[in-house]
Amino acid sequence: MDTTLPAAPSSSTPQTARPLTQGRRWWPWLTWLAGWSAMLLLDGRFDLSNEAMLLMLTSVVASLWWPGWASALASTVAVLAFNWSFVPPRHTFSVDLQQHALLLLAMLVVNWIIAGLVVRLRQTAEGARLVAEREARLRAWSDTLRDAPDPAAHASALHTALTEATGADVALAVLQDLNARPEDDTTLHVGQANGEQREGLALCMRDGRPMGEGTARYGDLRDWYLPLRGRGATLGAAVLPAQGQTADALSLRAHLQALCDQMGQALQRSLTERQARASREQAQLQATRNALLAAISHDYRTPLATIMGAASSLHDQADKLDAAQRQRLAAGIVEETTRLSRLTDNTLQLARLDAPGVVLRRDWESAEEIVGAVLGRARRRGHGARLKAWVEPGLPLLWCDTLLVSQLLDNLVDNALKYSPAEAPVEVQARLLEGHVSLSVSDRGPGIALAWRERVFDVFQRGDKAGQAQAGVEAARQGAGVGLAVCRAIARAHGGELRLSARPHGGCRFDFRLPLHEPAPGAETPPPPEATSP
Repeated sequence: MDTTLPAAPSSSTPQTARPLTQGRRWWPWLTWLAGWSAMLLLDGRFDLSNEAMLLMLTSVVASLWWPGWASALASTVAVLAFNWSFVPPRHTFSVDLQQHALLLLAMLVVNWIIAGLVVRLRQTAEGARLVAEREARLRAWSDTLRDAPDPAAHASALHTALTEATGADVALAVLQDLNARPEDDTTLHVGQANGEQREGLALCMRDGRPMGEGTARYGDLRDWYLPLRGRGATLGAAVLPAQGQTADALSLRAHLQALCDQMGQALQRSLTERQARASREQAQLQATRNALLAAISHDYRTPLATIMGAASSLHDQADKLDAAQRQRLAAGIVEETTRLSRLTDNTLQLARLDAPGVVLRRDWESAEEIVGAVLGRARRRGHGARLKAWVEPGLPLLWCDTLLVSQLLDNLVDNALKYSPAEAPVEVQARLLEGHVSLSVSDRGPGIALAWRERVFDVFQRGDKAGQAQAGVEAARQGAGVGLAVCRAIARAHGGELRLSARPHGGCRFDFRLPLHEPAPGAETPPPPEATSP
């Protein structure tokens, strides 16, 4: 079904008609009362011309509140009353043509002119105020949309702005995708629109042009339909009661269209950026897949050839081989199969962690158990004498995906064993450090040149081959360039970081810093481990 938001409440009155408030409605009458009271009190103390000036002043002040026709009518009645009350012969409308007729006529004309000028000045001031108010609304609306990550979330704010500008009921329909259609279920509706208005909104979005009275399209409609226009696309529409075809109404419609167009442009910008981001993610994912396929086809070739050669020898010449030779071929098959298994795990994990929206299977885990499991697997491969471990007592539980963290440590231990001398120890440590738990692996190998300390974490980078050859690392032992990339991806997926540093007397130290979390209620804390090797 359609997404419909309630209309935002508004107490604004229409800007095209601002009646006098209850208090100011009495100001003109009070002004005339005060003016006539003054003229009656000063009657006989001043001559007729001075009293006429007082009458003209009263008319000017009263015209500050009354419309033009009311001010002209009041001035006419006031001149007639002045003739009746103050012009000799009093209490008659007879006047001396030579003495007073020109005075009364001048009073009437001047009152009309001044009242008209005051009314026009008031209208100009009201128009300037209205323009300034609309400009401020446009500027505020532009500021609201400029950095909005999702302009559609501000549809209610646009509804409020249109309602304040018109003082009438407004309804909106907003598309939430560049390729969406008005009749789609994802269309966002704000405000109440009847069936006819919804059809009009859909037609306005498809046509991309205003409709209704004074727009040259469906002029018999009682409502205005204004599109939310972007660059070459219409992403919504608004419907509101038409305000007529006066100059003020046309100016108001232009202002409302400007508000709608700002929303349309912001929507198009946001949706275009979202589409471009999705395309980049898809392209990155495809590039990763292509690179993984290339790595598989290249790096699987050598171990597969070794396995195939050994297996063929065992199959075809088993009766010609002694026990030692068969044992050596079988050991080669196991070693290369283990290598292929590790490469496959790393490749699959890298593809998984590079995919958008990946969710880790986290739980509360003990650092001692993770380190112990990693050491147990390494020792089963015959490296027990070289491995040393130390776990700081009293470490808190880790909120992590234990399979991924174990794979990270497995890769680091395997690299340290591979790239360090056969007699050099490899150290695994777990300790508390600056609000993190640090899981580190250190070796005494040839080290990594400064220029390669960041590049080794890039996928399919095998490090400085010249330096490895100089340190005696055989080409067959060089990795596929996936292990460290997977390690950093695992670390960042946990909100941590994997760092590489050189050791003072040679070798490297890889330090995985995992942020601490508060244990879940009911989680059991393991007893403090002894500060010994697991």
